Amino acid sequence: MFQNINNYAARSVSLTAEETALFNEILEYRKIPKKTRLLTAGNICNFEAYVNKGCIREYIIDKNGAEVTLQFAVEDWWVSDLASFEDQTPCSMYIETLEDCELLILTRVSKERLLNEIPKLERMFRLMLQRHLTVVQKRLFKTIATTAMEKYTEFINRYPSIPQRVPQHYIASYLGISPEFLSKLRTRSLKK
Repeated sequence: MFQNINNYAARSVSLTAEETALFNEILEYRKIPKKTRLLTAGNICNFEAYVNKGCIREYIIDKNGAEVTLQFAVEDWWVSDLASFEDQTPCSMYIETLEDCELLILTRVSKERLLNEIPKLERMFRLMLQRHLTVVQKRLFKTIATTAMEKYTEFINRYPSIPQRVPQHYIASYLGISPEFLSKLRTRSLKK
């Protein structure tokens, strides 16, 4: 159950056997059924979760009542509302499982304990935040400066397993297009 997250940590830091055992002891394992809302807008996010298995969607509801997908999180990704988690302020997003999930959870208390007892894990979390910021910046750039077909192609290349795992209307909302237009893009893409 901890092999994937231990491999994730090993890409950033070298942990002793004792540190790895403590890391695994502090993480809380949870099985969550699909279609479970982990976070609702207006609440305070009290977790950071590593996705050991499954698929999760982060989204907001815009002023017209439409759901706008911000991110998909699959195996080897983390999910949280970082601003709400860190500042303990109400969040503006929803987080929902799209598949049955196995998560490894850190609360604010358990994360603080983890970083106090294994300070070198600060590096892992710093690198995780840097990667996340890079992804967000690239997504912002692509939203502003690329065509719908370029966004779709980039999405398919970057996340090849997601289209088979999530409903197409979620992908359309992630790309900022209608489901009907996504269908046209998929048809054009298949013809190429």
